[in-house]
Amino acid sequence: MPKIRSRQLFGTDGIRGVAGEPPLDARTAFALGVALGDWARARAHTERQQLATPEVLIGMDTRESGPWLAEQVAGGLARAGVAARFAGVITTPGVAYLTRTGPFAAGVMISASHNPYYDNGLKVIGHSGYKLADEVELELETGMERWLALNEPATPLQLNSDATLDSRYIAYLAGTVSGSFPFRVVIDCANGAATEIAPRLFNSLGTQVDWIAVSPNGRNINLNCGSLHLDALQQRVKETHADFGIAFDGDADRALFVASSGRIVDGDAVLYLAGSALKRMGRLPNDLVVATIMSNLGLEKALAGRGIRMLRTPVGDKYVLEEMLRREAMLGGEQSGHVIFAEYATTGDGLLTALRVMEIIRDSGRSLDDLAAEISTYPQKLVNVRVKHKRPLSELASVQSEIRAAEQEFDGSGRVVVRFSGTEPLARVMIEAGTHEQVEKWTSRIADAIRAELGAS
Repeated sequence: MPKIRSRQLFGTDGIRGVAGEPPLDARTAFALGVALGDWARARAHTERQQLATPEVLIGMDTRESGPWLAEQVAGGLARAGVAARFAGVITTPGVAYLTRTGPFAAGVMISASHNPYYDNGLKVIGHSGYKLADEVELELETGMERWLALNEPATPLQLNSDATLDSRYIAYLAGTVSGSFPFRVVIDCANGAATEIAPRLFNSLGTQVDWIAVSPNGRNINLNCGSLHLDALQQRVKETHADFGIAFDGDADRALFVASSGRIVDGDAVLYLAGSALKRMGRLPNDLVVATIMSNLGLEKALAGRGIRMLRTPVGDKYVLEEMLRREAMLGGEQSGHVIFAEYATTGDGLLTALRVMEIIRDSGRSLDDLAAEISTYPQKLVNVRVKHKRPLSELASVQSEIRAAEQEFDGSGRVVVRFSGTEPLARVMIEAGTHEQVEKWTSRIADAIRAELGAS
């Protein structure tokens, strides 16, 4: 049987890299436009679509490399005879929504999410609103290679943004809630994709907002702000006696929260609050929530207390979404704040998550501190162990012995997750237990066993 070629450029979240360097240089971006354009035209012909010229939507976050990457992709699309519509600065879920509901064969989001400004990425979304299938991405890579081999010039196409696009997305989000939200809130937009959209959305809801990180300059996206850097948000929430705070990441596909006390309310807590609310309303099919192996045991037990079952997947929103689709689940997500409300969206959406949480707080008549206190978080620690080589964990006798001993001691009140990194020479040891002493003890013992078996490099 011939070996099936694997993708070389596309990872789990599109083509990522340092902007200006392969695979995120001008010619490769242009090549993606050509290949995507060819694919869109072939698909339109096969499906006998009536549009004479297929369209592809392009959006970006606030990185300085976004505009020239967008123009290169648009140039490639034009070479293939496909039109590009430019949304300008918009969120990743905004591109997904507009691609799904508009006349677009596909959408391209130019972003590297929570990464520093010098990174960027090209994420392709199908008309369904979901990421393209692996086999389609492989087809695109083949088309890209074909064009690159021609050594033709990559001619960018100047773009003008269509302001009606983000207005449609904002109107959709606002339409998912009713009534006003008379809260005093601090919102951190990470100097990213939410910077232009979030003020227009929340100002329409009767919410008094103190805005931070809303002055992007192309290089300050995620810089000491956003969902990965909550210190400034915590301080501002406490200083201003705000009801709570919200932090988005660079492309606003996730949101984390800070209660009035300064307590961080992560994606696990959001899954609990949303899962409980959906169950009360009879809108949680099969009483099921999908999370990952990294979600805290406290979440699983809190949900069980509400009669809700939790399924775990490998780390990554891709796997969460796949399981949600397989099980027809309405709610899933990760600790990082990447939460998917399948009733409303095909991907995690930080703005949508913020609206859902605000709705829960308003309708409960309670504070976010009180609501979040319903979930008890177990002490958790993650240790990375650098190794010289990788062998199946099942073959590491001493490691397996330590894992069994830990699980026996925990007796259902703790968890052990040991896995290898997919990209680095690391073994990751995550321990969750009833006490900090147990966590320290077993992360140390299991990490030491791995070092003895595989040799720290």
